Amino acid sequence: MPADLTATTKVERKPKLSEHVAASLRSQILSGEILSGAKLPTESQLTDAFGVSRTVVREAVASLAADGLVEPRQGAGIFVCQRPAMAFASITQDLGLKISHALNVIEVRMGLEIESAGLAAGRRNAAQEAMIQEAFFEFDRLLSIGEATGRSDFMFHRSIAAATNNPFYVEVLDALGVRAIPCDITSPWGTDSVLTREYQATLQREHLAILKAISAGDADAARMAMRAHLMESQRRYHDRLTGQQADYQFGSNAAP
Repeated sequence: MPADLTATTKVERKPKLSEHVAASLRSQILSGEILSGAKLPTESQLTDAFGVSRTVVREAVASLAADGLVEPRQGAGIFVCQRPAMAFASITQDLGLKISHALNVIEVRMGLEIESAGLAAGRRNAAQEAMIQEAFFEFDRLLSIGEATGRSDFMFHRSIAAATNNPFYVEVLDALGVRAIPCDITSPWGTDSVLTREYQATLQREHLAILKAISAGDADAARMAMRAHLMESQRRYHDRLTGQQADYQFGSNAAP
């Protein structure tokens, strides 16, 4: 745990097992690993997969159902919902691989997430703050072992949106899905040449400033930290875009 975080924040409540299960299933649904309309594994299968009790699984599924992500069908099982947000997300599938489109996504996120950070600072409860912190430390863990950090990055931002206690912030971020985190190996715009350890460590330092402001309940500082983070992301992509344009002018075959 980073020393500069421990001095200013602490997890007031350890997330329940059901929250871990719900977060994992939610991530799989939002990332497309579990497709819209698909049937979830049975209660028994989920119990075995997560090593938890049936009660924990039922609580997790109930949480997903309350969020409108899944629906029970009598005698058939639990199915992933076809949500309006997912219909919007299908539009983004036509964006292609251009960095200019990544810049458009970041611009949308600026209009959404700067205010959500401020609201989260004033409205988050102990459980919601714990989820933000959990996503932050999961990013750290994945970075330390050289794994892709995109999912934990998305969950960090999504947890902040959820802490606004306004479901529409979450709906729009869910609609963007993987494209909310453009520079990741699981997204159309991520490449090994961009995703250096130094690059991801820079992102995490920016995340830390956001987390500290939210944990301190400082809405203005949270907005400023989120604005700085997204503006830096915008600058990084703009630099990459202009670099590609220069490569093109000089006959380079560099991919977007």
